[in-house]
Amino acid sequence: MSLLRSILSRALGAALLLTSVTSWGAPVDPSEIKTRTEPLPKRLEGVDVEEHLGQVVPQGVSFRNATGATVVYHDVVQGDLPTILTMNYSDCPMLCSLQLNALVASLKQLDLTLGKDFRIVTVTLDPNETLESAKRTKEKYLKLYDRQDADPAGWSFLTGSDQNIHQVAEALGIQYNYNEKRDEYVHPASFLISTPDGEIARYIYGLEYHPETLRLSLVEASEGKIGSSIDRLVLYCFHYDASEGRYAPVAMNIMRVAGSSGALALGGLLFGLWRYERRRKSAKPHHLPEQSLGSAESVA
Repeated sequence: MSLLRSILSRALGAALLLTSVTSWGAPVDPSEIKTRTEPLPKRLEGVDVEEHLGQVVPQGVSFRNATGATVVYHDVVQGDLPTILTMNYSDCPMLCSLQLNALVASLKQLDLTLGKDFRIVTVTLDPNETLESAKRTKEKYLKLYDRQDADPAGWSFLTGSDQNIHQVAEALGIQYNYNEKRDEYVHPASFLISTPDGEIARYIYGLEYHPETLRLSLVEASEGKIGSSIDRLVLYCFHYDASEGRYAPVAMNIMRVAGSSGALALGGLLFGLWRYERRRKSAKPHHLPEQSLGSAESVA
């Protein structure tokens, strides 16, 4: 019966997986979407994100990391792992900390590990940010991440000139402004994910990041180098819907998987029942026929 329970359990698990994953991509009621008609405040004019999906991050742009070493942005991003790309700065009064806190909170819920399964590269928006400030910020968020198996070198905090910062921002499609009156940078709440080759694969927006959306984005950007077979199955059934910021179901692929899963589950169930019946019959005691028993008594 243990084999039968195992088969039924796996069939039920597959069904629950497809059901639960579908909830990630629940459609948004169009009536809930409001169109902005009033003009933007002056400090927000020109603050936007222009997606450059498929483009490669810029090459030959130099920065300094938190240790003071000079590095090239493309070299830091490129490698064998997908990379989360952010543009923030240490003295940001609110938005940067909200964004990075939310990112770390989501990353803590994943079984993927910083420095082993993905990297993070943060470029400061403030050209006057010091190495000491960048180092403190890095230590702050590594402490918040609080994963013993994480590699601290997996998160790079880069400082550089205003020209180089703008060059990276333009290449990534991040448009921001400087508010002289408040002495702060006005920027969008978003980050990017790039492939191991440095190609921009995904933009994620807002201040709350669903762990499964983040996980699948990293798995997809890794080009199959991280993640499980279940992750690849889910990616087959779902595609990223930029309007919702999450993975939405692809009906045809789900029906294909559901059909094949149903056939496999049924076949497995029938095979399990057949095996169980054979074992039950083989476990019954074998009795000699009455004639044989009589013959044995006469001989005795």
